Amino acid sequence: MLELKTQRNNKELRDFRSKMGTSLSEKGFDFLVSAVTQANPFNDITSFLEWFDEKKKQQFEVGEIPLDEMRDWYFEKDTGNLRHKSGKFFSIEGVRMETSAGNVKEWSQPIINQPEIGVLGILTKKFNGILYFLMQAKMEPGNINKVQLSPTVQATKSNYSQVHKGKETKYLEYFLEPNKSKVLLDQLQSEQGGRFLKKRNRNIIVEVPGSEEVQIEEDFCWLTLGQIKKLLQYDNIVNMDTRTVISCVYYHNHRSNFPDVTGLKEYFNRSPLITNNLSDFQLGILRSATETNLGIHALDDIRSWFTNLKTKYYLSVKRIPLNKVEKWKRDRFRIFHENGTYFEVIGSSIKTRSREVQGWSQPLIKQIEPGIVGFIVKKINGLIHFLVQAKIEPGNFDIVEMAPTVQCITGSYRDEKPEDQPKYLDLFLNPNPSNVRYRAFQSEEGGRFYHEQNQYLILEFGDEFPVEVHEHYIWMTLGQITEFIKYNNHLNVEARSLISCLSFV
Repeated sequence: MLELKTQRNNKELRDFRSKMGTSLSEKGFDFLVSAVTQANPFNDITSFLEWFDEKKKQQFEVGEIPLDEMRDWYFEKDTGNLRHKSGKFFSIEGVRMETSAGNVKEWSQPIINQPEIGVLGILTKKFNGILYFLMQAKMEPGNINKVQLSPTVQATKSNYSQVHKGKETKYLEYFLEPNKSKVLLDQLQSEQGGRFLKKRNRNIIVEVPGSEEVQIEEDFCWLTLGQIKKLLQYDNIVNMDTRTVISCVYYHNHRSNFPDVTGLKEYFNRSPLITNNLSDFQLGILRSATETNLGIHALDDIRSWFTNLKTKYYLSVKRIPLNKVEKWKRDRFRIFHENGTYFEVIGSSIKTRSREVQGWSQPLIKQIEPGIVGFIVKKINGLIHFLVQAKIEPGNFDIVEMAPTVQCITGSYRDEKPEDQPKYLDLFLNPNPSNVRYRAFQSEEGGRFYHEQNQYLILEFGDEFPVEVHEHYIWMTLGQITEFIKYNNHLNVEARSLISCLSFV
């Protein structure tokens, strides 16, 4: 598509904008055009995958080592907390949780305490009117396949402040220096509430003026949003940090409704802007993504539901010494639960030539087995709705966050009675293929988690699935979900990661 002459390309863009009417914001239009575009003169999917495979051949060795042999890490004598000698980066501590919600009212566990706010930033630039995203092939110690597709900048404050005495973070100035670029979105978003204690990162997308040259460094490439979403159909290529940033992208203008879909599919399928025909489900997702007004629940009603649950339940999270965490044990190589469930803390040693530092040691969280992250979707009044759960986790800032319909490590419930298992879990364990709209394994954050992946699923049901649901669940359009993503600490990282996988192409 980008090989068309600029004049014709601009005409198609104007035609597309006119067809969509006022349902899209200006930024939303730019994001949508990129989201439906896969043609790319810099990198098609085939050439990208070849380039990506070459990156995996770089030296990157990760070995498990005894916890007390990690360089620059130590256990505090009094508390048993695991810390870095600099006092920066992160620590492994304990928390004790008490709540009035759920079947288990209290427990204690290890948790990552990383109070600093990192930067997850994507730099964009328009070429021939199409927005391109500058992405990085980045190695992380916990990545299953060594390299995954990362944002332009993915760095903790300790890293970009060079506490580790390493190299400068490339492109950081576009995100931290005022007037260096145009901000398209900028939000503080939470990390895994079951693993981090009130951890947040800055999710930001900026645009560089078309007249400004951007030097493409080694390990970086230009991709459209549509190509990134295409790569999310594969297992473990796009990392969690990219997923959380692109989940913040919104297309709707909340003051206007999506245009009548009659004839819109035909328009999409004949437009040079779009390289693949849209399925009915993809068109339905597009309409849901641009709709905030016609959902079964109004935005104010959803806000009231969320506020009510925050006030209804009690949650107390107290930091405790790691050596006081009940039912957790420590040997030479790991910190683990006595039942062999949940996760372990292991020590690792890393050697590489492709990072800011060529060698270091650090703790990693090792999940015992893959989990399930899944949304149930259903057409209500002709509009696709997502079944959203209000979920309590110890690391949450404000008691509950909006989560996928199901989010759990399945093995942790293997011996539980059906009534004590997560609601709707049975639908995801052996789903009927006719209900599956998305299915892939996606990795969690490789900088802290070792080879952790979850099966991401979206299941669509019809009239057999009831509209009436438990008070901890609510139906929302995709546009309403992205509206709440704009606010801090509303949508959890698992929900954001999953909706980022939805594609219009």
